Amino acid sequence: MITGTHINYYFICHRKLWLFTNGFQSEQTSDTVYEGRLIHETSYPQRSEKYSEIELGGIKIDYFDPVNKVVHEVKKSDKMEPAHKWQLKYYLFVLETHGIENATGILEYPKFHKTQEVLLSERDKAELADILEKIGTIISFENCPPLIRIPACRACAYHDFCYITESSEPEPEIKS
Repeated sequence: MITGTHINYYFICHRKLWLFTNGFQSEQTSDTVYEGRLIHETSYPQRSEKYSEIELGGIKIDYFDPVNKVVHEVKKSDKMEPAHKWQLKYYLFVLETHGIENATGILEYPKFHKTQEVLLSERDKAELADILEKIGTIISFENCPPLIRIPACRACAYHDFCYITESSEPEPEIKS
């Protein structure tokens, strides 16, 4: 079952997607992930009283306003904004496939006091069908995809796993 995390990781790193899907769960011990959870839990303390948490079709939405049909997605940093947008579009897609039409999303970055409305278009739905197919292919690989050095590697929960066989020499410069 594809979750929002799968969609997010697809846009960040196919290796991370494969590792996550195949049971390599490094997020529990990651300081970066912990900081993200802390921001999520403390930025809008009254929100859990006002909005609903829903689990539907493999996704878990922490803040859903059922009256206005708005999904609120809180993120720590906007560095991976395209991945965040597609994750939120996937949530809107799943809601629609379960009969909740015309839902919208709000992507929130509390540290930057930044919000962005996210909508799901017909074109997005077609793109999501393609993305879901590609995710299915990646997670079915027998072996882990190769390491591709990107800026996100430095803060990734899988960093130690990916670089365990590397020599003790300093990491080469990563190009954006």
